[in-house]
Amino acid sequence: MIWIRCAPEVCRSDSCAQRLRQHLLAHLLCPGRHTISGLITVFGGQYKDWTAHYDLYAKDRVATGEIFLQVRRQIDALRAPPQPLCVALDDTILRKVGKCIPGTAYRRDPLGPPFNLNLVWAQRCLQLSAAVADGGGAVRMIPIAFEDASTPRKPRKGAPEKMVEAHKEQMKQRNLNTLAVGAITRLQQQRAAENEGTAPILHVVVDGSYTNKKVLRNLPENTTLIGRIRKDAKLSAKPMEQPSKGRPKFYGEDLPTPEQVRQDPAVAWTPVYAHASGKTRQFDVKTLPCVRWRAAGKMDLRVVIIRPVGYRLRKAARKLYTQPVYLICTDPKLDLTQIVQQYIWRWDIEVNHRDEKSILGVGQAQVRNPHSVQNIPASAVAAFAMLHLAAIQTYGQGGQPTAITPPKWRNAKKKKRPSTQDLINELRRELWAQAIRPEVLTHFMNKSLGGPKSLKDPPDLCSSLFAATA
Repeated sequence: MIWIRCAPEVCRSDSCAQRLRQHLLAHLLCPGRHTISGLITVFGGQYKDWTAHYDLYAKDRVATGEIFLQVRRQIDALRAPPQPLCVALDDTILRKVGKCIPGTAYRRDPLGPPFNLNLVWAQRCLQLSAAVADGGGAVRMIPIAFEDASTPRKPRKGAPEKMVEAHKEQMKQRNLNTLAVGAITRLQQQRAAENEGTAPILHVVVDGSYTNKKVLRNLPENTTLIGRIRKDAKLSAKPMEQPSKGRPKFYGEDLPTPEQVRQDPAVAWTPVYAHASGKTRQFDVKTLPCVRWRAAGKMDLRVVIIRPVGYRLRKAARKLYTQPVYLICTDPKLDLTQIVQQYIWRWDIEVNHRDEKSILGVGQAQVRNPHSVQNIPASAVAAFAMLHLAAIQTYGQGGQPTAITPPKWRNAKKKKRPSTQDLINELRRELWAQAIRPEVLTHFMNKSLGGPKSLKDPPDLCSSLFAATA
């Protein structure tokens, strides 16, 4: 359904649209490395001229933004009208090897140890994922935007002054916070165009790297941001009175830092219930309503402190505790339960990044054309978004495919939703089950002993292909 609606806008011609459709399906079915040649092999095009498949991306004949636009519209249709659209925003890196690949640079390794800064050669991308209800209070984050967030190469030593100044200006425009504000603004502009000029309310959930002056002071209209702040952030009260002359006061008396509020026994903990890890759990919070922070200017904020949660690795182990969480919300009137719940939902965008890179092989394509470097990862993420949205529309909220029997060791009661691998296995079954039959694959089977050596037990091909690896 999504492809039927966006196909005329995604590609310039019917041949390009048909070719892209093959590639989107191949991204989900490819069992090996997700290079362009790997995608071509999936649909049997390795014995034909492959030039058009490379030109599809190299000549910028693909508009993946139209696919994400249709995905977002379908998500809005699934959402109840009074509820605001909640999106998570985060960046990710795609590791590369070639030093001549456009847009690549040394980036901080997020998997490195906290006591040592590791650098990797990678391409940086920015992603927006929207929350879709998936039954029982849980949500699934589905990508609605995936953009290149690379920075220009630094000029060589001794380069002309004009080139150096141009590079500095480009770095300002390609700053990650600037790109994040641009992505949020474009999203609200699209929603405003669809809603008679007024954008519906949008909730954006981010981590601490986006909770800063650049983002907070440039949020579009009807946008609420929920993000983490430092435990030693300097907060101020809202001024009670304004001077009769001179500049107006934006900040009143200094308030305790979030860490001091957490340790203050005079401020009581308030229980809040939110859905996390398949259950409704209690979280103890403290809050400071209507405060000011210099990074946000004259904007009123709400500070929320979440108490560390105790857990045990096993029943007999000693109790461990998570780290406390310090949040701000740009809407002081927003309910505490919503703030805590939506921040918990943010974790699912990290799951998106893992599945996109480990299962769909985003970033594995070996290309150097600037358009190809940007378009191929975006098309793979678009296929990922269409897969999950189609699963929710087909099986309903929390529904799972039942054609493939789960292995005996999997506890069906603990599995609340299908994984990406489950959905890909079901897609493979629907497309390949009729073609893969033992009687067809006779040249793989040794039906006669024919020698003194014992016959080795052949693996079951269908089980090997369709079994879940999660």
